[in-house]
Amino acid sequence: MSIKAFSGKFAFLSNFWSCKIIFEGIEFPSVEHAFQAAKTTKPSERELVRLAATPVKAKRIGRQVTLRDDWDKVKIEIMHGFLLQKFSQDEMLREMLLSTDDTELIEGNTWGDKFWGAVLENGKWVGRNELGKLLMSVRSEIRAEVTDE
Repeated sequence: MSIKAFSGKFAFLSNFWSCKIIFEGIEFPSVEHAFQAAKTTKPSERELVRLAATPVKAKRIGRQVTLRDDWDKVKIEIMHGFLLQKFSQDEMLREMLLSTDDTELIEGNTWGDKFWGAVLENGKWVGRNELGKLLMSVRSEIRAEVTDE
């Protein structure tokens, strides 16, 4: 079994879910906001992203920021940190993530993102699904912490 979309009862898996994320001492209203801000080193551009009214608007602004030179090298590590923060600090979100047990998490999408997600082509999921992989990794890390307590 797998979860193939981060919507409906699984919307909490989406980076658009409202949660407090701290990035370099500044609070952001969602993982998406923080992630888009992390793309640039320019404080003014980060602030524009932080103030975006919705995660969708933050994503749109993030497409226009001055991309940091090392972005392709650090983006997965940065996303991992934000997801770990999201699911570690909020007990409800942590329990919701753990309740997915060992279910495969696929960030299935219709907008063609084959890096963070996967797209259904001829009945098969095609893409790297990096967000799904990171969520499953964070779930394992949190489960290990809970087991150790």
